[in-house]
Amino acid sequence: MKEDNLSTDSIKMLAVKDTSGDMPRDEPAGGIVSYVEERYSKAETARKTEETRWLTAYRNYRGLYGQDVKFTSTEKSRVFVKVTKTKVLAAYGQMSEVLFGNGKFPIVIDPTTLPEGVVESFHIETNDEIKKAEKAAGIEPLLPGETMQSYMERIGSMKNELGPIEEVRNGPGLTPSQITFEPAMIAAKKMEKKIHDQLEESSANKHLRSTALECALFGTGIMKGPFAVDKEYPKWEEETGVYSPVIKTVPMVSNVSVWNFYPDPDAHNMEEAEYVIERHKMSHSELRKLANRPFFRKNEINIALKFGPSYTKEWWEQAMEDTATQVATERFEVLEFWGNVERKTLDDHKVDIPKELKDKDNIAVNIWLCNGRILRLVLNPFTPSIIPFYVVPYEVNPYSMWGVGVAENMDDTQTLMNGFMRMAVDNAALSGNLLIEVDETNLVPGQDLQVYPGKVFRRQGGAPGQAIFGTKFPNVSNENMQMFDKARVLADESTGFPSFAHGQTGISGVGRTASGISMLMSAANGSIRTVVKNIDDYLLAPLGKALFSFNMQFDFDPEIKGDLEVKAAGTESLMANEVRSQRLMQFLGVVQNPILAPFARLDYIVREIAKSMELDPDKVANSMQRAAVQAEILKTFQASQPQPPQGQQAPAGVQAQDTTGSGGGNVGTGSVPVPGEQGFSANTGGGQQ
Repeated sequence: MKEDNLSTDSIKMLAVKDTSGDMPRDEPAGGIVSYVEERYSKAETARKTEETRWLTAYRNYRGLYGQDVKFTSTEKSRVFVKVTKTKVLAAYGQMSEVLFGNGKFPIVIDPTTLPEGVVESFHIETNDEIKKAEKAAGIEPLLPGETMQSYMERIGSMKNELGPIEEVRNGPGLTPSQITFEPAMIAAKKMEKKIHDQLEESSANKHLRSTALECALFGTGIMKGPFAVDKEYPKWEEETGVYSPVIKTVPMVSNVSVWNFYPDPDAHNMEEAEYVIERHKMSHSELRKLANRPFFRKNEINIALKFGPSYTKEWWEQAMEDTATQVATERFEVLEFWGNVERKTLDDHKVDIPKELKDKDNIAVNIWLCNGRILRLVLNPFTPSIIPFYVVPYEVNPYSMWGVGVAENMDDTQTLMNGFMRMAVDNAALSGNLLIEVDETNLVPGQDLQVYPGKVFRRQGGAPGQAIFGTKFPNVSNENMQMFDKARVLADESTGFPSFAHGQTGISGVGRTASGISMLMSAANGSIRTVVKNIDDYLLAPLGKALFSFNMQFDFDPEIKGDLEVKAAGTESLMANEVRSQRLMQFLGVVQNPILAPFARLDYIVREIAKSMELDPDKVANSMQRAAVQAEILKTFQASQPQPPQGQQAPAGVQAQDTTGSGGGNVGTGSVPVPGEQGFSANTGGGQQ
């Protein structure tokens, strides 16, 4: 990875004065600490209902009964059929396959339709005067695949002689000698490579997978970023062998659990949110490491550490643990606030506000609190100002920021399946054993009534008749299992994931053939289309724009500047690769017609075919410039190959040449001639050597 020209000093920050000594823990009324804690308490209270839904979804996923489930004294079975886990993992698997089908983070950068501030394309007019000047100066003409920059570097000081007669014109070249350059596309692809490189450095694929899992399970997934973080790269000196790591400032993105996210309760989406708060659970060493990050106040961190651990488990944390034993935690609760604060509140806290912000009533800031101490207070560094959290719903709830997940959709059917399965098991246990009735008046008193094979009961005098009777309990487990299967079908309907989509066997009807199961799978993908579209709209597109703005703001590389747009590429993988590849090959066959060939973008078609085959197009497909270079190499290689004299018999094992010069191809073999052989129609001179 190239070293990014990032500097946290270039970010305009608003820092609280770091006073020495112990400050009073209690903030005055209207203070910043009270301001943040009040909003945290409000968001926490408003989230109670959502926490109950998430806890139910988590228990169904784990296969655990909650405290609200009561069993009668006659119920013996406690079985829990974890169909919810299967459905959630099926949804998570399909989301991962769609998002990472091409092996890259699904964000694409392209130039806008009408780029502003940068030329879409231009070409160099290589007329006779330029060729004569190049020949007189001893300069090779523009080579195939050569860029303008490499051309200027190659000619060096001779560019002054060519300068007056160079003709650079807008638009693509119309002849092979007019090499076309596309500055807008070059800038877009360089920006795309830089963003992908930054995402790889921050393990964005792993964080996106974690977000997708919570999105399917709880109905909401959250990511944050980008943030400038110093990353250490291992390096050892060659001569001394001393460990000398390289520190680079790179943008990082990460996953945020729904349990630690407290947004503005009055907002229905992130665009309406006035603030969000993330709750961190930090150890002693993690809290101390914050002092090494920019604009964190080391003095306040030390004071917060002196107060001791402050993390208190929430009610849902205790409910999610497998043990009922409460163990004191040695962790610190740290609140990270992003949002708007009234200027008056900052004035009361004696904060120096820049002149350009004096007229604003609300100021966007980032605040970190722990044990009532302000660990960090800075201006929102993003331009334009954004809250760097991205909330994506699995299914959109138009009246809430929180979405609806797979586990919630099948909560009722999961309860039904558990009930019918318990009834079937209890009934099978009863019907599998005999109910024994004993008439003790006909038996000798004091006998052991235990029943086992070969058991002998002694009778005594009395009326003749049977003394021991066996009664079989009726078996109705089949009826219970039929109801269980009906509930499972309802679960398929409520989640949109049929059972055959995650490995059910014994499919009958249309699903018995390959084409039939392909049609069923294509129909089953309909439910995931909306989910992936939500990920594109609520997560990938805003995150890509934030990374784009980050690089435009803090990375001063002129080659990535341009009028560009960010596109989320998640929905590109929704079409089955086999179908997409088949359609591309059909279109490629259509444009083989010489009349239609000029209207086709073969470089794009080849790249898309590579994508449909799950190959990296940047590694297996050439650009137009590289293709021109490759063609020149092949042409040179073919010209250097020795050709047998005309009329000479080819050696054994080699195809015989057509000596007639009529283009008849290889004699007696039925093989098609190759370039360079006599009879090949594309050879110069009518196919003759």
